Amino acid sequence: MTKPFHLFFSLIIIIILPTIIHSQSQSAPNDAAVMQALKTNLTPKSLDWSDPNPCNWKQIQCSRDNRVTWIQLRNQNLQGTLPRTLNTLTELQVLELQNNQLTGPLPSLSGLTQLQILLLSYNNFTSIPSGFFTGMSSLKHVYLDYVTFSSWVLPETLKSASSLQVFSATSANITGTIPDFFGGDYFSKLTTLHLGFNSLEGGLPNSFFGSSIQSLRLNGQNSRSKLNGTLDVLESMIQLTEVWLHGNMFTGTLPDFSALNDLQTFSVRDNSLIGPVPESLTELRSLKVVNLTNNMFQGPKPSFGKSVEVDISGRNSFCLPDPGVGCDDRVNKLLAVVESVGYPQVFAENWKGNDPCEPWLGIKCSASGNITVVNLQGMGLTGCISPDFAAIKSLQRLLLADNNLSGMIPDELKDLPILIELDVSYNQLYGRVPEFKQSVKVRTDGNVDIEKDGPSTTPVSPAGGQKGGDRGGGGKTGVVVGLVVGGLVVVAGVCVLYTRKRKRASGVHPRHSTSDGDGVKITVAGSSTTGGPSDIHVVEAGNMVISIQVLRDVTNNFSQDNILGKGGFGTVYKGELHDGTKIAVKRMESGVMSEKGLDEFKSEIAVLTKVKT
Repeated sequence: MTKPFHLFFSLIIIIILPTIIHSQSQSAPNDAAVMQALKTNLTPKSLDWSDPNPCNWKQIQCSRDNRVTWIQLRNQNLQGTLPRTLNTLTELQVLELQNNQLTGPLPSLSGLTQLQILLLSYNNFTSIPSGFFTGMSSLKHVYLDYVTFSSWVLPETLKSASSLQVFSATSANITGTIPDFFGGDYFSKLTTLHLGFNSLEGGLPNSFFGSSIQSLRLNGQNSRSKLNGTLDVLESMIQLTEVWLHGNMFTGTLPDFSALNDLQTFSVRDNSLIGPVPESLTELRSLKVVNLTNNMFQGPKPSFGKSVEVDISGRNSFCLPDPGVGCDDRVNKLLAVVESVGYPQVFAENWKGNDPCEPWLGIKCSASGNITVVNLQGMGLTGCISPDFAAIKSLQRLLLADNNLSGMIPDELKDLPILIELDVSYNQLYGRVPEFKQSVKVRTDGNVDIEKDGPSTTPVSPAGGQKGGDRGGGGKTGVVVGLVVGGLVVVAGVCVLYTRKRKRASGVHPRHSTSDGDGVKITVAGSSTTGGPSDIHVVEAGNMVISIQVLRDVTNNFSQDNILGKGGFGTVYKGELHDGTKIAVKRMESGVMSEKGLDEFKSEIAVLTKVKT
């Protein structure tokens, strides 16, 4: 019985072994043919590639079975083109061709599943195919800097490179917007994203939220509109060490930097950023270089540590030239009241110096230097009427007519001691009018929802705005909250004081962000009042003040057990405040916050406002 078994085993070896040998004999010659084509295409012939076996060439490495794994031809002064068959080198791991004079279209490298390092910078390639990155699941480092491509957009196929750690394509003629996939969903290991000196436009994508990016360079875009929008998403990018956003058209206020403990370089010069510089930036111990030149920052000139290299010159509108010196109290109060409308650009351009009685746009003073009139009529303001107007005790006339202000008239205004006129006509205000003294002339005509519980059209109105109604500060979307108060479902898109969470700075009182850790915007209507500690995010609408943490607590962090129901555009959660007020929280996910989705969602809310519980 033993002999037949050995005979059978020997036959198996004889049959299989030639198959293996045949496979090896085919693969190596295929690689050799590709390398010979590469040799033929390149000039000058300075490389010693005379050996018929490419695995013996300098700058070439192969595996034990003669498959090409490394091609290292950087700094060789090479000219010529790359062969189309380059993507048949399926064991290729490293392709280094930077600092040469290669031309022609890049061939597709799709299917190179083993490729990890791709260095093509400083060449003259004319184009890159849209499917170039397909299947490159092992790709970690990509450098395409200063390549003379014809205009191209970052392709969807780049998502195939799920192992990506570095993507650098500075001055590579990239157009369009930054794709919304540079984040944890696709690139959980991405640490470096350099796309400066291209022709990108649009805003920072939502996918940056919470990403692992450490070095972000998007500076100097050449497109007409350049990169724009707000910098809100940066406050969630806690791994950042370097941020270059200079030479663009970013707007709004600086975000909260308190969680960016490793940030060393921050450059946003030559943008249109507004508002005071937050202490959360000046107090960063890790900071080494900061450039805020040529924006429209206001308030006190920030003071950084002695070890920080600072450039803060240009067209900023700081109240005083000396860093760390507080502004006049009147300046602080005026900056506080325009915070709720997003520090419009028109004020940054016209409110300069430390004396608002010089005069500043819309401001009139008495002979003794007290502010008596604030006239901001017809300036396209969007947002809330700030209760901080009540801090200007000398105010006699407050004129805010013909804007797009929403929300309620703050109760605090009725306590202004010498107010004689309040004109808020022709805005989008709602709710009851506070009981002013009989000596105060109050004009509210043109507000169709005044004395009503909420706005009839449920406008979702981000706080703040530049002249013309375009808010400089922008806002994050993702959650809309409705409160059930007094047995009536009150869910309305009303004015929200949307600002950055930051510490008190030189008398300027910063309100708290409506943004929580999920990057959301809260819209609240109601008539009861709750409060929260001063160090947590809150939402304000009229007399309603509620913290995001309270909403999390009362819904058990939006627990499945607290779900009341699900609509077409969100889930409703039940909860109860500490004072017994029952609430329903409607959460709308950011993925459906399209214009059409938002319109349908508002229609749904309009129905809910008519439902008794």
